[in-house]
Amino acid sequence: MSATHEEASPAIEIAPKDRRGLVLAISALVVVIDRITKNIVTQQLPNGQAHTVIPGVFRITDVHNTGAAFSMFAENASPVTVRNILIAFSVVAVIILFGMLWRVGRHLTATSVALALILGGAFGNLYDRVRLHYVIDFLEVRIIHYHWPDFNIADSCICIGAGLLLIEIFRPQPEH
Repeated sequence: MSATHEEASPAIEIAPKDRRGLVLAISALVVVIDRITKNIVTQQLPNGQAHTVIPGVFRITDVHNTGAAFSMFAENASPVTVRNILIAFSVVAVIILFGMLWRVGRHLTATSVALALILGGAFGNLYDRVRLHYVIDFLEVRIIHYHWPDFNIADSCICIGAGLLLIEIFRPQPEH
């Protein structure tokens, strides 16, 4: 054997750090911020009242939404049935989202962050439905003649997460 011949050492693969704890912490942070903001609003504004932040554009309100998104089904003849269906749907969604997040959460990606935001938002609104029998909405936006239905931090995180997922779906993927 010659001195120039060296034994090749096997390649050592370093497993990437599991990021599920971090993405679950993002979900938990969404729930905490959602609860804090809802508690502040309910303590500062009686139901139905509003505080104008930007006249004609943005107000903080205290709206009790007994329906689904955009107050759909709020005026239904059977509010208990609607609430129970929404709770059941939300529980199923939270379980599915948790499972998806557990699968993809090993890596910190736009998809894992999106799922974490959606999970936190879904859980925040589910908490309200179970505990209060309605969801507290408090952000009211008007742009020119358009009036957006009142929403909250949980709703915002669900929309941001859905937007991130759409970006991921339509973003060109690198070829391997």
